[in-house]
Amino acid sequence: MAEDPSFLPKDGFVLKLPKKSSLVLRMVVLLFVMVCAVYICSICLKQIGVSPNYGFLNVEVFERPCPEPNIEPWDIPFVHYPKPKTYNRDECSCHPVRYFAILSMQRSGSGWFETLLNNHTNISSNGEIFSVKDRRANVSTIFETLDKVYNLDWLSSASKNECTSAVGFKWMLNQGLMKHHEEIVEYFKTRGVSAIFLFRKNLLRRMISVLANSYDRDAKLLNGTHKSHTHSAKEAEILAGYKPMINTTLLINELKQIQEMTLKALAYFNTTRHILVYYEDVVKNLTRLDDVQEFLKVPKRKLKSKQVKIHGGSLSQHVQNWEEVQTTLKGTNFENFLRQEF
Repeated sequence: MAEDPSFLPKDGFVLKLPKKSSLVLRMVVLLFVMVCAVYICSICLKQIGVSPNYGFLNVEVFERPCPEPNIEPWDIPFVHYPKPKTYNRDECSCHPVRYFAILSMQRSGSGWFETLLNNHTNISSNGEIFSVKDRRANVSTIFETLDKVYNLDWLSSASKNECTSAVGFKWMLNQGLMKHHEEIVEYFKTRGVSAIFLFRKNLLRRMISVLANSYDRDAKLLNGTHKSHTHSAKEAEILAGYKPMINTTLLINELKQIQEMTLKALAYFNTTRHILVYYEDVVKNLTRLDDVQEFLKVPKRKLKSKQVKIHGGSLSQHVQNWEEVQTTLKGTNFENFLRQEF
């Protein structure tokens, strides 16, 4: 006869574990929790770039990508985020920079023009860097110099405390630019460099300035010091006191050569992003600089320069053989140079 389960003791099925077994179970649970925690931490560390290396933490810092600039798609190749080797841009690291080069000729107002650009808190133009022959010895040295400038490793008085928005320099046509124009055009297009052409309309005035500057290089009229640019009316008056003699036999051919070189430069760099600016237009109306600032995509500012023009007024007061020059140019395509100001 089966026993009635109701007659069994109430706690007959209760299993009482010894205290040691309870302690072991707790240890197992704790160990399991610790293993899970280590696993989760390792996953997190991998995501942020920290990995264990034999007892040492090798922390790899990933830079946050800069936000996409709000620009047109065609403009993207001209926006850069340089990483200098000589210093850290810190808070400016995500401040976009545009590259430019002022393509010009000696005594075309490029020095004055550059001081105007450098008056802008966000523009750095580093002067006539290829006046040093070693830097333009061949294409390789040219590219090395360009890379240094555009990487913001070219430190000069033009370097800014503010975040630079546009960086460049002056490049004269006779400083390797025309000789290696094919390679340089390709560099400009590949690196997103914009060209600012700055020329003079009145090539006769430019010629007078070239001759006078060449004379002062030896004569050193300002207290034994040669100055290509002046910052006072008195200095300008002293330098303007020299009146060059123009070789009228070669005059027309030389003017033609300069004109042809200008046209060639425009043709060579026609496929680059560029703007054409004439010195005379800027002198007459400084608002022409607004177009240049717009071209460089920098905030518009009222730009100033402390330089003082040397050869102002009528050309007749700056040339020894003015009557002979007039006779030579009358009836030619260059006759208008006799009357043009600036």
